[in-house]
Amino acid sequence: MNATPIIFLVVAALTLVAAFLVVTVRNLIHAALWLVATLFGVAVIFVLLDAGFMATVQLVLYIGAIAILIVFAVMLTRRVMQDVGPQRNSNWWLGAIVAAVFFVAISSLLWRTGWPALPGGDVGDTVLALGRSLVNPDQYVIPFEVASVLLIIALIGSIAVALPGKQSE
Repeated sequence: MNATPIIFLVVAALTLVAAFLVVTVRNLIHAALWLVATLFGVAVIFVLLDAGFMATVQLVLYIGAIAILIVFAVMLTRRVMQDVGPQRNSNWWLGAIVAAVFFVAISSLLWRTGWPALPGGDVGDTVLALGRSLVNPDQYVIPFEVASVLLIIALIGSIAVALPGKQSE
């Protein structure tokens, strides 16, 4: 008997619980830490699917950079760490209905078409082709560089907003 389905179900359940806690806890630091746990669960699921590159990207990029950046940004802003406002929107039921409709639509689509076959064997050529397309001037180098410039502008803007001093009131 293979233990992979059991490990998958346990990790998927823990990931869903952590994702639920991200949006329900009242403390912002705790929410950021639950986000790290959720992203780690997704990385474990990538490992179970033999997608080592995606698991590495998940760990390095999302957990190692973005989630930790969120934690540091929240801790360095010196604002109230706990939200005291209402935690529910009065139109929460509309969001629940829309989410249920999308879930049913995507589930029925997957049920009718079947799961796509995953390529077996080495996917190193795919990663190599992706890397080459990101630096090829005829393919995706311009959008890749535009995205990096936009991220730098957003970082500079967030630093400017967070700096104490000349702020209009």
